[in-house]
Amino acid sequence: MQIYLSSFYKSHKILVDTIFEMSKLLDTLVAGGITIIPLMICSFLIVTLAIERSLFWRSVKKQQRRVARQALHIYQENPEQAEDFLRQHTDLAIARIYLEALSIPDATPNEFALALDARTQSELPKLRRFNNVFEIIVGLAPLLGLLGTVTGLITSFGSLTLGDIGGSKSLNVTGGISEALISTAVGLIVAVMALVASTIFRSLYAQQIAYFDECCTQLELQHLRLHRQQTHQREHLSLALSNYTHKNQAYH
Repeated sequence: MQIYLSSFYKSHKILVDTIFEMSKLLDTLVAGGITIIPLMICSFLIVTLAIERSLFWRSVKKQQRRVARQALHIYQENPEQAEDFLRQHTDLAIARIYLEALSIPDATPNEFALALDARTQSELPKLRRFNNVFEIIVGLAPLLGLLGTVTGLITSFGSLTLGDIGGSKSLNVTGGISEALISTAVGLIVAVMALVASTIFRSLYAQQIAYFDECCTQLELQHLRLHRQQTHQREHLSLALSNYTHKNQAYH
């Protein structure tokens, strides 16, 4: 019983301390003035979009290499079977890119390459989704912090009165200075958060473009080999038919 009461007391103390710290943080944010509201909206957007993009890139990185590798291996053996395999993974961009080219009947190497390139370009906006939002917040958040600084200083200087140093209006002066400093700090923090998220997702985007180029090049090479084999087979067949026709004509 004593152990239970001791653990209950510790958990209750931790909860009270947490609530007290949160109330202090809330009071600090409220002291930052009106510009804290758009800055908090920006921070909420950063966290929400960063989570969404993280889940997206996690699913892409987890599956695409395996699917691309298997599709290339199957394509060497049976191109039609490769199409069926890719249709089972149309949730991945690399599968949709491959299908765009493989679905063209009797495609020449140039047509095959153009189809891959066109589909790749259409997939890029999905990969850089929300990157512009992060970049906008990187530029907007410091400006909102600067705006809060200006409004706080205006409040401070507007409350100054000669001969009233240390009087009742001194609270307004310190409140204005607090607003200026807090809004500036919050604006910089939000901008740094957005900059980190933007840098990470731009890096992932660049890596994905390089990976698309690599996969498309590998598929183009396999298609070129297959196209040459089919061309040679047609030439041999045409030559055999021509020889057979000439022999028949000579015999008759």
